[in-house]
Amino acid sequence: KHKGDTLGGIFEVVVTNPPLGLGSYAQWDRRLTGRLAMALMSIQAMKGVEVGMGFEAAQRFGSEVHDDIFYDQGFTRGGNNAGGLEGGITTGQPIVLRTAMKPISTLYNPKKSVDILTKQPVEATIERSDICTVPAAGVVGEAVVAYEMASAFIEKFGGDTLQEMRRNYDAYQDYVKRF
Repeated sequence: KHKGDTLGGIFEVVVTNPPLGLGSYAQWDRRLTGRLAMALMSIQAMKGVEVGMGFEAAQRFGSEVHDDIFYDQGFTRGGNNAGGLEGGITTGQPIVLRTAMKPISTLYNPKKSVDILTKQPVEATIERSDICTVPAAGVVGEAVVAYEMASAFIEKFGGDTLQEMRRNYDAYQDYVKRF
């Protein structure tokens, strides 16, 4: 604050206990990975989204990135490097999303700019400014992720009533347990 500067940062949203199989591996506009990334990137000042291991995966061998799959009264994985999403669909593991936010631009030490009409150099105006809005952005991030998760849930299990949706969900859970 004494420097008249602002800070960015990273916030994390984790969706616990997501149903297995939300999203689509076949339709680009229903891939849950893309929908969640789009929702988070649509928040002002966001500059990047990671899912699971995220950008770290680009620095590693495939054998270090891909989780082993096991069967023990159901399918399980040896880790969660994929962050709960593979091929655009949920794995049933926690969905782990990290979003990078740039520092906000309202500085007490204004940057140089140009007047649009006169095209002459000016300094940006000084406004009341927060130093860091990452915590507030995290709350917004939770909201947009919740919306997309609810939309994907309704697409898979929807019906005309909540009772019908619950029946569809329960039947799907029974099917998955028997698989």
